[in-house]
Amino acid sequence: MNDGPLIVQSDKTLLLEVDHDRARACRAAIAPFAELERAPEHVHTYRLTPLGLWNARAAGHDAEQVVDTLLEFSRYPVPHALLVDVAETMARYGRLQLLNDPAHGLVLHALDTPVLEEVLRSRKVAPLVGARIAPDAVVVHPSERGNLKQVLLKLGWPAEDLAGYVDGEAHPIELAEDGWSLRPYQQEAVEGFWHGGSGVVVLPCGAGKTLVGAGAMAQAKATTLILVTNTVSARQWRDELLKRTSLTEDEIGEYSGARKEIRPVTIATYQVVTTKRKGAYPHLELFDARDWGLILYDEVHLLPAPIFRMTADLQARRRLGLTATLVREDGREGDVFSLIGPKRYDAPWKDIEAQGYIAPADCVEVRVTLPESERLLYATAEDEDRYRLCSTSPAKSRVVEKLVKQHRGEPTLVIGQYIDQLDDLAERLDAPVIKGETTVRERQRLFEAFRTGEISTLVVSKVANFSIDLPEAKVAIQVSGSFGSRQEEAQRLGRVLRPKGDGGTARFYTVVSRDTKDQDFAAHRQRFLAEQGYAYRIVDADDLDHGVPDSDGVLPDA
Repeated sequence: MNDGPLIVQSDKTLLLEVDHDRARACRAAIAPFAELERAPEHVHTYRLTPLGLWNARAAGHDAEQVVDTLLEFSRYPVPHALLVDVAETMARYGRLQLLNDPAHGLVLHALDTPVLEEVLRSRKVAPLVGARIAPDAVVVHPSERGNLKQVLLKLGWPAEDLAGYVDGEAHPIELAEDGWSLRPYQQEAVEGFWHGGSGVVVLPCGAGKTLVGAGAMAQAKATTLILVTNTVSARQWRDELLKRTSLTEDEIGEYSGARKEIRPVTIATYQVVTTKRKGAYPHLELFDARDWGLILYDEVHLLPAPIFRMTADLQARRRLGLTATLVREDGREGDVFSLIGPKRYDAPWKDIEAQGYIAPADCVEVRVTLPESERLLYATAEDEDRYRLCSTSPAKSRVVEKLVKQHRGEPTLVIGQYIDQLDDLAERLDAPVIKGETTVRERQRLFEAFRTGEISTLVVSKVANFSIDLPEAKVAIQVSGSFGSRQEEAQRLGRVLRPKGDGGTARFYTVVSRDTKDQDFAAHRQRFLAEQGYAYRIVDADDLDHGVPDSDGVLPDA
């Protein structure tokens, strides 16, 4: 028996003992191929899935490395059948290849002819392919390249796409050389993407994903379409590109609700591109408006279905997805893998923190006991109403007031899901609120006032979950969220992870109603961050009168 921190079980679950002295090394070693499922205090549960193993394979990890990692860290002998299954699952990736044949164009080529025979018998594959030109090859129409990859993934035979990319319309783009350069991990991310041609880069919020995008653009030197979550984000991208590259204002267009500009570099919002009129998506024509050499998907974990469909037709274009987490609550990670590309670079949050590029964070769950009248109301409510009831309890508002008071003078974001709750908090805290109806101009004004210190507390709805650059934010207080969304939890913590001028620690509070769905959803939301090495401390709301103890239990006034 080995004194390892990992227990590998025959049902493909991995149990990691968090308090073991080798737990951190083990977590980093299994992260490329194992998915975290549960993260309570002492033992975290991971699972081996085909998609996780194929992502690792596409990123350059082979079965031998995965097997060696399991053997090195496992406390008990690893079931032999599991090791065989890992090797055989990873060997499925790339047995089918998409290639460009000089005589026939795009072809599906098999390294293993029986596999080709098997997939060609599928009714879903048959309409996507043409003539059989050899025992191991069949013609594929270029327009079906993405659809075929989706279908093959679902059949369990993910194709390796080696068909290459068109260069698109050339456009000169250089990185500016005025006192800055890509950080080492950003350079590695650009190189990993460029070597693979298409795929996803996963970096923590605040680690400079925009700069990775700029680096990829400078590598491609081609017209670029950038898809972002909202207009504020579009303008932040524009400002960053003007500052960090050779691009001028005339070369960058905005395609949003307010403007419809198509330039060599065009930044479009998901919302306007997926606007539907009379059953059609008129703005999807943007994808064909120019001979794009590169398409960037910011916050790729949020891609709406119409953009997936359009992306299926764009397989000859280089595609780069940027995200802090590949977790999708709709389970469409497979579509990201097949249509955007596999994960090309993934930096653990704690590694970036250790290098000093993002701030350390103290995550605290503050548990509130509902008064008896609210508990009775919750107990008798319809199931679909319960989460809102426990999420918007007035008891939470009193806790938020205490926390804001304790952090008076520190830049603080109060984040929530329900507008009436946020309006009430804004009034209690005498703070401005940003929500869906807030105009883009007013959002920009308030964000700038927050950056400059003119206002120290800002109440924000989910419109501020993504792509909002507020490096000064030091405290985030979450009062309600999108049910059990792990991606939202990661994004909200990311609002406070920019390094602080004083080198201090960021504070991330989640206010949770005890013994309710709110508590259950909070546990689910925290899973992704637990995988990244963040631990949530639990404190009782009744103890806040004395301040929030630090991770060693010491009160601020002690």
